[in-house]
Amino acid sequence: MQTYLFLAAALTYAGCALLAVRQGALISAFTAFGWLLHGAALWSDMRAPGGLRFGFAIMLSAALWVSVLAYWFENRNFALDGLRRLVMPCAAAAAVLPVLFPGSVFQLAGQSSAFGWHIAVAILAYSILTIAAFHAVLMALQESRLHTRSPAAGWLGGALDQLPALLTMEKLLFRLIGIGFVLLSLTVLSGIVFSEQLFGAVLKLDHKSVFALLSWVLFAALLAGRRWRGWRGKTALRFTLAGFATLVLAYVGSRFVLEVMLHRAVA
Repeated sequence: MQTYLFLAAALTYAGCALLAVRQGALISAFTAFGWLLHGAALWSDMRAPGGLRFGFAIMLSAALWVSVLAYWFENRNFALDGLRRLVMPCAAAAAVLPVLFPGSVFQLAGQSSAFGWHIAVAILAYSILTIAAFHAVLMALQESRLHTRSPAAGWLGGALDQLPALLTMEKLLFRLIGIGFVLLSLTVLSGIVFSEQLFGAVLKLDHKSVFALLSWVLFAALLAGRRWRGWRGKTALRFTLAGFATLVLAYVGSRFVLEVMLHRAVA
């Protein structure tokens, strides 16, 4: 059943990406309908007897699911059609990934009831910073367009011209990064607690932990630089994309290598 829900969500997202900007009501309806289908599919797929189905595909799919919701709320206050053109195709691709890569079941027996909250906060952190990365890409394209002063053309060009001013986009970006950083900090702290329970060590220094900590350091440096040095523009965009890239390597890239390339089940 969840396979059909995933496919229906992907088709709805793809249709939403192709709608013209003037079809605002239809875009909103497609976004909401696709998001509901996607959420129902994830809920059905992740539940397993006595455990939780997890893997790189499910995590990436869940992250894009939350990102779609973040886009939907932001688009109600700002004209962010360019964000739709980036988020919806990615969400459509992510929606079908769990069908191709189902992951493995992690048994919850003997685990603290707070472990589920750790996973939920991790997905939220990854999702908010994913939408921040989309923002950063849009801002880079918007800034490049301002410098070249080329006329609107193509699938994304017109949408870029309708984005809010760069200063407004920058405020939105740092608001997202601030929220994502708080959630990422909670994820790292709770991960240290569960690392001690699972492995008998306060912090297991594997590739996932190293990349997660590096991502936390990059976002912390960005927020500190913004606060005390006034960092903005290209510096802010570079730090945002670098922090997001290391986060991808920590939570999705490592699982992809283990599950797909090495064919190992991971918790």
